[in-house]
Amino acid sequence: MANGAKDNGDKPDVETGRDFIRDIVRADLEAGRHKNVVTRFPPEPNGYLHIGHAKSICLNFGIAQEFGGHCHLRFDDTNPTKEEQEYIDAIERDVRWLGFDWGPHLYYASDYFERLYEWAEHLIKAGKAYIDDQSPEEMRAARGTLTAPGTNSPFRDRSVGENLDLFRRMRAGEFPNGARVLRARIDMTSGNINLRDPVLYRILHASHPRTGTQWCIYPSYDFAHGQSDAIEGITHSICTLEFEDHRPLYDWFIENLPVPSRPRQYEFARLNLTYTVLSKRVLTGLVRGGHVSGWDDPRMPTIAGLRRRGVPAEAIRDFVRRIGVAKANSIVDANMFDFSVREVLNRTAERRMAVLRPLRVVIENYPEGQFEELEAANHPDDVNAGTRKIRFGRELFVERDDFMENPPKKFFRLSPGNEVRLRYAYFVTCRDVVKNAAGDIVELRCTYDPATRGGNAPDGRKVKATMHWVSAVDAITAEVRLYNPLFRRPDPDASQFQDDLNPDSLEVLPDAKLEPALRGAEPERPVQFERQGYFVRDRDSTPERPVFNRTVGLRDSYAKAGND
Repeated sequence: MANGAKDNGDKPDVETGRDFIRDIVRADLEAGRHKNVVTRFPPEPNGYLHIGHAKSICLNFGIAQEFGGHCHLRFDDTNPTKEEQEYIDAIERDVRWLGFDWGPHLYYASDYFERLYEWAEHLIKAGKAYIDDQSPEEMRAARGTLTAPGTNSPFRDRSVGENLDLFRRMRAGEFPNGARVLRARIDMTSGNINLRDPVLYRILHASHPRTGTQWCIYPSYDFAHGQSDAIEGITHSICTLEFEDHRPLYDWFIENLPVPSRPRQYEFARLNLTYTVLSKRVLTGLVRGGHVSGWDDPRMPTIAGLRRRGVPAEAIRDFVRRIGVAKANSIVDANMFDFSVREVLNRTAERRMAVLRPLRVVIENYPEGQFEELEAANHPDDVNAGTRKIRFGRELFVERDDFMENPPKKFFRLSPGNEVRLRYAYFVTCRDVVKNAAGDIVELRCTYDPATRGGNAPDGRKVKATMHWVSAVDAITAEVRLYNPLFRRPDPDASQFQDDLNPDSLEVLPDAKLEPALRGAEPERPVQFERQGYFVRDRDSTPERPVFNRTVGLRDSYAKAGND
């Protein structure tokens, strides 16, 4: 499959429906302006992809799939000082994981460096580009403002011959970084600042991940982007709204160069989420500043981070479908994303029992050394998921938060004299509390009713609470990592992001007790810890010490706790 989902059992649904982008594509096909739809996803390989990129990926690949076309993956690799092979590999991996495949259509802007250079000379020869010797500060000052026009460079009227000579010497490496640039000659008085003689080429003596030291001048993103679209025959160049003001420049290049096709640019609103910053500058700062463990830290909004946290690719695609494609920017509540994650995991994740903050329970009237196996459902709504055996014995672990020595009204879980149901097992009653020298509760002494096996009383009596538990004799000790939003405010300040970091974004529980069925849990296969949330085994796990990440809770508790 060249453009849609890989045939790997995780096939994305075609994103049928109506939005203004699809209406444009549909109208173009019906009017005969295009015979085939060709889109592209064009990341710059200077960081990892994030959830905002997922919206663009799903849109571009989805449209190609829906209208029987194909979608290119093209790396706009025009800045070697920030680009690395690691990022290229990560981007390819993330796009595939989301369920899309570009087939033979993998391209790089660097594939076109020679042709772009020839087109730059074409502009010089046409009197539409010149070499400017001004410093970056001088050019910035002369550019003007939104309310004041720019002023012409003193080098704007150089002859074609001089410009060609200087440009060729720039390519030959005769000048240091920043000494000269090639600029388009458009209009320094334009109301659109992007048309005020933009830079086309700059000198950069840096090794490129693909071309090595072959080049020491590199095209600007604006110059390379549209021309790469034209070379590849892109019919619909779909990008986010911040590029709307760049569209006149995109069109100017297309109109003034001998390009083989004439793509059109269309803009849609980018994704913004509460409690989240998607600025690549901020994400890079988080990694380099040591605020997170890396690009794939589960607190990061990167595709790699979400994947490590246990978010299924299907949930990301579902979320993108739900928010739709709009023309105006808006902020989406992060709870909407969590909803999509829960919807998928509730259907697909098997259930297990895990005690995150263990409290030992001794059932005094259960015979020492005796055990019995109980039947537990792997999924309450899927009989095909089967069952598993769990061992019940004299000593168990329950959740510390499920016991209170002096409970308030309407606390129905375990307390002295109160009877509760243990999931799949028996009714138990707390009879005594054991404390250490510091007065901390370390153990509960309980009794059970043998007649209530399976969790039902033959006399019809009811209890108001059902608790999960883990047998002490074969429990697995694991590290569990609970993740909360990385930022404590719903609208974090990207310019001062350190001030808004959430100090409680990660809580590590080193002594969780898990049922033995979790010993063989597969990485990236989330499970539901009953009454706790959805979790996934982390790559930091070892056979002796598994590590589990919380993907999402069963309900949103962060905002309710007063953190909004």
